[in-house]
Amino acid sequence: MDNREEVREFLTSRRAKITPDQAGLPSGSRRRVPGLRRSEVAALADMSVEYYAKLERGNLAGVSPAVLEAVARALRLDDAERAHLLRLAQAADGSDALTRPRRRAARQWVPHRSLQWTLDAITAGPAFVRNGRMDILAANQLARAFYADVHAVPGHQANLARFNFLDPASHRFYPDWEQAADIVVAILRTEAGRDPHDKDLHDLVGELSTRSDAFRTRWGAHDVRHHGTGTKRFHHRAVGDLTLAYEGLEMAAEPGLTLTVYTAEPGSPSEEGLRLLASWAATREAGVPSHGATTG
Repeated sequence: MDNREEVREFLTSRRAKITPDQAGLPSGSRRRVPGLRRSEVAALADMSVEYYAKLERGNLAGVSPAVLEAVARALRLDDAERAHLLRLAQAADGSDALTRPRRRAARQWVPHRSLQWTLDAITAGPAFVRNGRMDILAANQLARAFYADVHAVPGHQANLARFNFLDPASHRFYPDWEQAADIVVAILRTEAGRDPHDKDLHDLVGELSTRSDAFRTRWGAHDVRHHGTGTKRFHHRAVGDLTLAYEGLEMAAEPGLTLTVYTAEPGSPSEEGLRLLASWAATREAGVPSHGATTG
């Protein structure tokens, strides 16, 4: 995931997604490229075609915030895409070297006991901490039960991306599998922009690209997103269908880690489903101490 290549492919893919009509430009009849031409983006960003072409070739080192904002505006980037472009520019000129978190060895990372206490205190819904590679690093009892299929295959190392693309059980667990797959890849792509030097992420992307056509196609789309809040549908093998709302909170004390909590609408069948899941979890873990999940 060379930074220049990443920049080039990201900007090219964003340009291809915008139609002339969306940009308020005449469409014409002899367009040989999808989306906008480089010259049209340059005009919208109020810069020369030569300069924009240089940016699109991957040369973001030293580019000012004003220029980045002009490009983002011309390409109609959303908040997640703007943030991704900024991170790519920081990586290009090395300005992220001091702020970039040190690469974390997942096998050795364990939650601080106060974090595990906090997770264990959440008893009404699954709560867990993951990194940008989608490794589950710590979880409460409900989350361990909720993601029982994820932990069932040791080779997947409690990684949600491997589960999504390499385990057939994921198609049952996620009724909206295509949407879940899109989200996973967008989170990984966002992480690649945030920490382009993460060897574990490089290895994961290489593995998934080799073993999954569905992943490889999505990775090439260069879509990014913030995974903050929303609703998802699940089918758990022990309790059936669940529709859960989620909140994802970035952990200020641990850059790159996200605390996610799932909950059900009060009085809904899914709330009853979580109660059944809690009972199943208690039975399943009878006599087993509560620990954060470890990953590889």
